[in-house]
Amino acid sequence: MSAAALAVAVTCAPARADDPYEKLTPEELARDRETIRRLNREQLEYVRQRDAQYAEGWRAYDRARHSSGSDSARHQQQVRAYEADRRRYEQAMAEWRDDVAACRAGYYEYCRR
Repeated sequence: MSAAALAVAVTCAPARADDPYEKLTPEELARDRETIRRLNREQLEYVRQRDAQYAEGWRAYDRARHSSGSDSARHQQQVRAYEADRRRYEQAMAEWRDDVAACRAGYYEYCRR
């Protein structure tokens, strides 16, 4: 039983990784630190450029939203045209439904419409 307990304890114990820095020379450590600094600076510059592009996009969006009323007037005109088209469509559908009901009721002159 104690052999099984020892096997479980050994396999469940956390593995200890070697410290990669203890094998590096001081020159290698310095070169590694400089590489990490360079990569961090490059990433910071990338993030700054990306954020500047995002900010410009949001400013353009704001300008478009608050631009002259011509866009708003054109939109209102489109809404009115749509509503008029919709009313004509609803009227035509109501007339068609009336014709179908009349045709089914035996008034065959309405069947041809």
